Amino acid sequence: MSTATALAGRRIVVTGAGRDFGRTLAVRLAASGAEVFLSARTLAAAEAVRAEIRALGHEAVHAFVCDLTDSASIRACAAAVAERTDHVDVLINNGARWLTGPDLLAGSDDDVVDTIASGATGTILTVRNFLPLLLASDRPDVVTMVSACGTAGHDRSNAHDAFYAAKSAQAGFGEILSKRLRGQGVRVISLYPPDFDNADPLSDEWENTPREATDPLTAQSVVDCVLFAITQPRDCFIKAFHFEQV
Repeated sequence: MSTATALAGRRIVVTGAGRDFGRTLAVRLAASGAEVFLSARTLAAAEAVRAEIRALGHEAVHAFVCDLTDSASIRACAAAVAERTDHVDVLINNGARWLTGPDLLAGSDDDVVDTIASGATGTILTVRNFLPLLLASDRPDVVTMVSACGTAGHDRSNAHDAFYAAKSAQAGFGEILSKRLRGQGVRVISLYPPDFDNADPLSDEWENTPREATDPLTAQSVVDCVLFAITQPRDCFIKAFHFEQV
């Protein structure tokens, strides 16, 4: 199966798709034949990525606003997607606020609340609100971009403690969700990458980035892991991808 048709007909929701790795996912999923429902904290950001993808000739892409710190916004996003489709095949929980600083006193109380709300509560509520659409699919997958920060004992990131807490919550949620949804045919897949290089998927750099054993992990390889997992036969439940950190 070619890359351009690997996901033909799949309907995929990507949160946090307005920039960085979420944008990369949206671009590559569309290139693989998926119909992409992308969301971002602002509608303008989602629409900008939609325009980029449509300029490449992929018309099956839709833009929505979804503030992962706002339960009403998450519900409204899921309802808006439900107006466009009767099912969703894949939900990718990519959106989460990054907060830097290995000093607990760095940042404000509001920064801490926002970080945990977007990564932890936001992920749970997104799955909760999209679950009816996923259960209407004959091949439902939930993919969560956790982070090595969600791995017990990891201490090699300069992320703030609140980011570690949010990612640990995502990890715990994915662990129990995988067990509880398997009986309904839903695969729950968590990825735990360390910090990785994210080249612009529309640039020459995307094709030319070194990917040897001594090189840092790349977005290309992380995307490849996602594509691999969601295109496996339904008897293949890949629960997690863990990556060595160079």
